[in-house]
Amino acid sequence: MEAVNAIGRRKAAVARVFLTEGTGKIVINKRDLESYFPSSILQFIVKQPLNTLNVSDKYDIRINLDGGGYKGQSEAARLGIARALVKINAEDKPALRAAGFMTRDPRVVERKKPGQPKARKRFQFSKR
Repeated sequence: MEAVNAIGRRKAAVARVFLTEGTGKIVINKRDLESYFPSSILQFIVKQPLNTLNVSDKYDIRINLDGGGYKGQSEAARLGIARALVKINAEDKPALRAAGFMTRDPRVVERKKPGQPKARKRFQFSKR
């Protein structure tokens, strides 16, 4: 099997995922998963699609992550891994969709408007 690639996005983060058959090694930006995401919660988020299908030790995964913060990056990686797994085996799609890993989360930061300090916050009103 040659490398299968997929893209996952979340907020401002973009994850390019390359999946090959292997032993379950996950490398993100040329660093292993544990050093890139020291938090066990974020490691769990990245591994969720693999654990759902019980294939965590079947594939080697290489991920290029760019943009966003660590939470968005971990969720972008999760979406990319789920999409790559579906490219390999289309029968896995219903299980991943039921767990919510196939849906791109569309929520992004609202832009700042001119004449306001933030997107919706207004400057303090002064009557006189």
